Amino acid sequence: MWNSAYDYLSNRDLWGNIVKRGFTILAIIIGTWIFLRIAKSALAQIFAIRLKSPLRLSERREATLIRLIENILTYVTYFIALVMILSEFDVDVRTLIAGAGVVGLAVGFGAQNLVRDVITGFFIIFEKQFSVGDYVRISGVEGFVEEIGLRVTKIKSWTGELHILPNGNINQVTNYSIHNSIAVVDVNIAYEERIPEAEKVIIHLLDELYEQFDAMIVKPEYLGVQNLGPSEVVLRIISEVQPMEHWVIGREIRKAVKQRFDEIGIEIALPRVVMYQRDEQSEVKEKA
Repeated sequence: MWNSAYDYLSNRDLWGNIVKRGFTILAIIIGTWIFLRIAKSALAQIFAIRLKSPLRLSERREATLIRLIENILTYVTYFIALVMILSEFDVDVRTLIAGAGVVGLAVGFGAQNLVRDVITGFFIIFEKQFSVGDYVRISGVEGFVEEIGLRVTKIKSWTGELHILPNGNINQVTNYSIHNSIAVVDVNIAYEERIPEAEKVIIHLLDELYEQFDAMIVKPEYLGVQNLGPSEVVLRIISEVQPMEHWVIGREIRKAVKQRFDEIGIEIALPRVVMYQRDEQSEVKEKA
């Protein structure tokens, strides 16, 4: 028995075959890695050339398609590499694939959610519902789209959390990045201030801001008195801006209005409490 084992392990053909297959498998792994690197680099170059084309897609759309193609390319390449490695171990790949088809049919009944996720992922991408970089709200989750895969979509919130949503669960999408946004700014002034003077200052200031910020699509519009509050007169300003720029522009308008009012001497309204106190002498006479 020991002699048979020794003869088997000392067989040069055996070790030569092991070394040969080992180098072949190593070459397949290295070749797969090199191929993916070259393919992804070529893909990036192709889309970079499209940037100069008059038929170019939007940057967000391109980022989405690049991620999708890279994922498909990676999965297909890994599958081919696995088949090549199995063939080195004399595994009948055709029989394995045929058996996998039967097993896949049986497993398919339990993988309906996976199939639904993949199909929904294709519809999301090709119907252009949203793209990488868009600001969306999906299933109560709000944030920027980090990645759209065949099975899941990743959304990053303002505070850094990464939400991973199965595509099959995406039923309703609110996309804030498709059309221009509207910045709405309310300015409160005291009742003692003269409204025409404040309006004149605001209108002149909006002309200056339009020249200053490229994100503004059209000149900001002063709408007028929006509301009469307990201690303030509310003046409303709106500005059509590029998608998702309404927060930035809104802050800039508020800061500019405050600075200009300070220069002119127009008072921003503050909460007030009015107290009535009876005259002490009147109280004494009443008691007498």
